[in-house]
Amino acid sequence: MQQMNYYQGYNNGQQQAYQRSLQLMAEAVQGEREDQLFYDYLISKAPTAEQKEIITSIRNDEIRHNQLFRQMYQQLTGQEVGMGENEEFVPPATYVEGIKKALFGELKAMEKYRIIRAGLPYREYRDVVFEILTDELKHATLYNFLYTENRTSSPLQTHNPKTPDEWILHTNYLIEEGLEDVRRGVPATHILQEFILMGVLVGQGYAPEAAYQTVEEWERTGQSKLLQQSKNRMD
Repeated sequence: MQQMNYYQGYNNGQQQAYQRSLQLMAEAVQGEREDQLFYDYLISKAPTAEQKEIITSIRNDEIRHNQLFRQMYQQLTGQEVGMGENEEFVPPATYVEGIKKALFGELKAMEKYRIIRAGLPYREYRDVVFEILTDELKHATLYNFLYTENRTSSPLQTHNPKTPDEWILHTNYLIEEGLEDVRRGVPATHILQEFILMGVLVGQGYAPEAAYQTVEEWERTGQSKLLQQSKNRMD
């Protein structure tokens, strides 16, 4: 087999490191469908065009990384990476929680890629992984910016609608989210409780996106037991 050529002159420790690199490389490219759904979620929830553009650029980098790891694995082993198990995608509770998850995911990936790089033969492969590592560092910095931007920004809206039609347009984000819950089969009582609460917060000066994230966090953390109960009951 092709990969046996790389064992020449390797001691046991080096062979184990090489095998570990191959294993982690395969793991890095599996779960591709779940990753795509995760990026789609973040892009759909991003509150500004700038944030959508940042996450889209990160997603495109990750697609390229996936291709590079697949190519290296095939060149080193003569085999293609298996599909792996498809896990069901569970959306984060809020956009901010998704950004937090992505940030820690980048940090975890950097640790994994350092191990991959250390066990690979030939400088050309190590250089490719080094390039990927620098991208991951950039991604972590961008996610940290997004997390800070969304956690520290005021939840209060910067303008106040005056006419009924202006209020309808202003709260269109909540309408779309409510319709999405209906399509997903969320119990009607739960939808009404959530979106009435969100409306109350908007009336107190919250931006619609901030009102949505606040109520979702109340449910996720258990701060509102009634929201958790109504989500699990059948109407």
